[in-house]
Amino acid sequence: MTSLRIPDTDERADLGAFVGRVVRLDAVAAVRLQAVGEVVTAWASTPFDVLATRAVHGSLDPVDVTVPASSLLTALSVERSDVVDPGTGGLWSGELPPVDGWTAVDDVPAAEIERLTERGLTLARDNAGPLGPPASLLDQTVLTVTAEQTPPVRVPMRVLFALSGMGFVGGGAGDLVRVSATGSWMRLDARYGAVVRRRTTALPLLAV
Repeated sequence: MTSLRIPDTDERADLGAFVGRVVRLDAVAAVRLQAVGEVVTAWASTPFDVLATRAVHGSLDPVDVTVPASSLLTALSVERSDVVDPGTGGLWSGELPPVDGWTAVDDVPAAEIERLTERGLTLARDNAGPLGPPASLLDQTVLTVTAEQTPPVRVPMRVLFALSGMGFVGGGAGDLVRVSATGSWMRLDARYGAVVRRRTTALPLLAV
């Protein structure tokens, strides 16, 4: 039996909210749980081809499992215990980003992220077809972040849609979204979680 232990009530609720949003976006999604030390990190795919992630303090046995998001949501919201069985039998496809090698590029005001997202949603509604917004719109660069001695990080619309769809951006005044990168990945960390996606081209000036 798989055992997930999260002692803190608030952190259990946070992870439950994360998984709930995953299920709302994709009812048959899987969540990959990984434990390193006293931190358990949850990973989930989104319909925008962007990974979403959230970390909480706790333990996991075994330390790397993939479970159905619906099973994990039931365990967290119904059992309401500090130790739950998150389920078994999930399959994870695709790769995860590296743990190390990240460079913090810049912090962007959350209000700016929300403004760009709302503008993108308007465009998506105006241009949606039978299968939703066209890939060309989702892949359009809507934010370019730069720092000294760091190649620019070009953030496509789909990354902001994933950040918004997961409810990660806080509404507090002064909230920031941190943009980090490796040579082949980008990551946006907001108040309630982060989204990660492979960059379109590898930039050798940053570590992989």
